[in-house]
Amino acid sequence: MIPLNITAHTTVSAAGHGGSELFDALVEGRSGLRKNDFPHAAIDTWIGRVEGLEQAALEGDWREYDCRNNRLAEMALQQDDFLAAVAGLKQRIASERIGLFIGSSTSGILSTELAYRRRDEHGTLPADYHYRGTHDLYSVTGYLRRRLGLEGPAFTVSTACSSSAKVFADAQRHIAAGLCDAAFVGGVDSLCLTTLYGFHSLELVSEHPCRPCDRARDGINIGEAAGFAIVEKQGADSAGPVLLGYGESSDAYHMSTPHPQGAGAALAMNTALQRAGLTPGQIDYINMHGTATPSNDASEDRGIQSVFGSETPCSSTKGWTGHTLGAAGITEAIIALLCLEHGFMPGSLNTQSPDPQLSSNILRDSRHTGVQRVISNSFGFGGSNCSLIFGTAPC
Repeated sequence: MIPLNITAHTTVSAAGHGGSELFDALVEGRSGLRKNDFPHAAIDTWIGRVEGLEQAALEGDWREYDCRNNRLAEMALQQDDFLAAVAGLKQRIASERIGLFIGSSTSGILSTELAYRRRDEHGTLPADYHYRGTHDLYSVTGYLRRRLGLEGPAFTVSTACSSSAKVFADAQRHIAAGLCDAAFVGGVDSLCLTTLYGFHSLELVSEHPCRPCDRARDGINIGEAAGFAIVEKQGADSAGPVLLGYGESSDAYHMSTPHPQGAGAALAMNTALQRAGLTPGQIDYINMHGTATPSNDASEDRGIQSVFGSETPCSSTKGWTGHTLGAAGITEAIIALLCLEHGFMPGSLNTQSPDPQLSSNILRDSRHTGVQRVISNSFGFGGSNCSLIFGTAPC
């Protein structure tokens, strides 16, 4: 695989607005989780809620796109000088040669949920409800395409929790095929009633801050996040982090439960290593999917064991952000990039007593140490798996 440079990235989550705030939270062990206070969701759990979205309405020409999801996307655009990076990209590369690939699992479904609460006595939805600009899965992609003036290939990926990891693979394939020279990739997923009540009905949400890989882990905390990155062909003067490889698989074992032996996870990780031309021993750190449910953590542990054994340090960062579902891939990809940039491995926040049934080298405490290559895992419902490898330079 031809590596791609990551020339800019940005993120917003409960753990912070922008990469600097997120990294500070990682170093300080400061979680963004809070006791559930989301309107209309009377569930005893913790959530990763982003501050300020309720006051961040999209106005003027963008009013038809106004929903929690697109507000979150706009908030991420405003961080890390990212709009300036997009402007610089458009000066180097024609807009029709820039792809746009965005992951989301639920898009702006909250706007529809709230619209149904406002039906009149005849059951008619309110006149200011715009399905296409808010709820539709293409909503955020369409908003970003117009907002940024991009004219290349564009689509939304919706494969549950692997959605915004798979966009990196789509970008690499489009660039390799000559369909574009660079790509804007990312993901956005916001809190809504469907996921809060849906995961609650599956008995998968925890009443406590989530504890990935802990012997007492009992479920997830749902969060929201947005993150974006620019990927480009490598040039002679290229520097900075690099996408070295990706692996995708679909184990199709069960609609909501992963293969118990981690077969699909292992296939995704092995494929990523093969594309990158790396051996397992050349990976310094594994950012686990690590949802904090008994079955998911056990499955991923077995997959990691079959590929890496018990030596490679690994951890889950969902104790900081919650499980951001369709935005998990990009959020944790950016955490991987921060690890490379700062020489850092985050411990698994809230993990007090690692499950003795798990054999992976799960970090409880963070480390400041040299990191050259990181693999980031994102595994979704239905066995839709994606692993990404990032490095400081191609090998």
